[in-house]
Amino acid sequence: MASNIYLVRQRISRLGQRMSSFQLNLNPLKEPLGFIKVLEWDFVVTLVATFLWLVSTSAWAKALTDIKIATGPGIVKELQPCNREVTCYFGSVTSMGSLNVSVIFGFLNMILWGGNAWFVYKETSLHSPSNTSASHSQGGIPPPSGI
Repeated sequence: MASNIYLVRQRISRLGQRMSSFQLNLNPLKEPLGFIKVLEWDFVVTLVATFLWLVSTSAWAKALTDIKIATGPGIVKELQPCNREVTCYFGSVTSMGSLNVSVIFGFLNMILWGGNAWFVYKETSLHSPSNTSASHSQGGIPPPSGI
């Protein structure tokens, strides 16, 4: 029994040593190329976030349209008492202006995420600058010589 306890303590000790030796090395991020790699990824994440924002805002806009239809004047025809013995009139529905604004802001936020993705893309190595040497070989102004 004592040997089993000793083995368990030994295994826990080894596990603790392995866990305490974990170190997060951020030195590659301090280098320009390491930071560019992160931007190429924060770019992929930005594209995914933009797409998800578009999908969720579109779903919310569709749900809002369904709510407006379900609570519109057609609801009076579906109520049982209004069809038989009582005449019902549709008065009004609470203003849904703030809900409309939430859909508009959702789409505007998606546009901002897309703009952010463009600027992040321009900072990555995926976006290559134009080749200026091609314009010189096609009859442009020659580079200065003899400096």
